[in-house]
Amino acid sequence: MGTVDRILHNRGQVSQENIDTVNAIIQEYGYKRNIYASNLAFNKKFRFAVLLPKFEDIEYWEAPFKGIKKAAEEFERFGVTIDYYYYKYSSTSFKKMAQKVLTQEFDGLLFSPVFYDESVIFLNECKKKNIPIVMIDSNITEVEGLAYIGQDAYQSGFLGGKLISFGIATPNHVLIMKITREIESTSVYLQRIKGFYSFFKENPELSNFNFSEISIKDSESNRLTKKMFEGINGVFVPNSRVHFVAKFIKENKMKNIRVVGYDLLKQNLEYLNEGYIDFLINQKPEEQGYLGISYLYKKLVLKEEIEITNYMPLEIIVKENAVSSNETNKKQ
Repeated sequence: MGTVDRILHNRGQVSQENIDTVNAIIQEYGYKRNIYASNLAFNKKFRFAVLLPKFEDIEYWEAPFKGIKKAAEEFERFGVTIDYYYYKYSSTSFKKMAQKVLTQEFDGLLFSPVFYDESVIFLNECKKKNIPIVMIDSNITEVEGLAYIGQDAYQSGFLGGKLISFGIATPNHVLIMKITREIESTSVYLQRIKGFYSFFKENPELSNFNFSEISIKDSESNRLTKKMFEGINGVFVPNSRVHFVAKFIKENKMKNIRVVGYDLLKQNLEYLNEGYIDFLINQKPEEQGYLGISYLYKKLVLKEEIEITNYMPLEIIVKENAVSSNETNKKQ
């Protein structure tokens, strides 16, 4: 048995005759090394880094954190530990925290590239460490060899266009309301808008739709005016801040405006149930966080080959299925 162990793990001196005999048996009967057992035997530890925005004042980012914590508790007994790095929602804060991450040694990284240009620089530096990197929420395809777990942003925007146009034949004016924390530069945000317009380009029978765009910071949501909504039949908000629009529509008693946005935030669900939001596209951020850590676990601990791109399904939430969907997400 000791001879077989030395051959399987390439330890110690073994005669060529014994090596040939064991390899012949492996080939005939099959053998799969128990990586998990090997890791336990050698008490091997794995250290993952997580770099995400703080969620104190941004409800959305609390969801992936919950998924990450769930995975951390599940994989802790397999030698996995996680170090968390949070930055304020600004490029300056991000660059400072990213630099701190680069000074540390990790086996794998889970990251959401909120600030595009800064993230490209950071990811290229991380690649020099030759560690697995998983992105959630947003994808950066320009940096090769990185894994992504999240929605296809282009297709989700395409779906947003379909939801805005569904069942409407009369001329319509759609407002794309870009409500951002800073100047939005994430690829996911831009891809959603691109996908939204593409839906109408690919359906020329919908030439009765016209479009306009307005950009404001969420801290300046009081700048919304009735004039912005004059002649507007639909509003597409390409992120989770759709509740700002719904609140304004409710307070000003506006009627017959179809509203489409993203994510099951508490305020979004409230306005959905009250009828001021018609459709929410759910990104399942908690599941993204969980799957991101699971990917690193499978890649590093189990030594499994994993798909580089893992698109989440596009889930449409309306008033009638909002409760059941939200309860399912809480249990995950």
